[in-house]
Amino acid sequence: MQSYKQFLELIQPQPGFKVLEITSHADALTAAVIGHLQPFRNHRMGIACYPGEHQHFEASETLKVEEVSNYSLPFRALPRDNDIVIIRDVLHKHTHSERILKSIYTTLANTGDVIIVTKSEEADTEAQKDLLERLEFRSANSIEILDGYTLVMAKKMHMWGNGL
Repeated sequence: MQSYKQFLELIQPQPGFKVLEITSHADALTAAVIGHLQPFRNHRMGIACYPGEHQHFEASETLKVEEVSNYSLPFRALPRDNDIVIIRDVLHKHTHSERILKSIYTTLANTGDVIIVTKSEEADTEAQKDLLERLEFRSANSIEILDGYTLVMAKKMHMWGNGL
């Protein structure tokens, strides 16, 4: 099994921390993030499951699971409700990728992070970073810490661009 230690270091939870994962394959990485949040009081994890193969995760008070039936539909999330949004192998498949990133921007708390995880051969990293910058995310950069995947990470900055 692949170690997710470096990936989990990108997520610095504290009490009340909220993570949303938008994915086409909820799996061991999803389980690792859930486990990483467990020690913190009032944490919450949301999973928006787009078409694909998903490990079963039982919804609870701290875990919300949403099924999204196809790649032209949006996920549901409240404004400024999440500290980190992880989007895995969905952005490049979605009919309205710009609209999805705008929804992510809206649901992120100020100074929240977005992490785009894409299979390496399917990722156009520079295009993803350009799209993030155009949509007012800041400090977009790419890192390779998961075998076979490219991660692009950016931050929503308070009072920059789209503002609050």
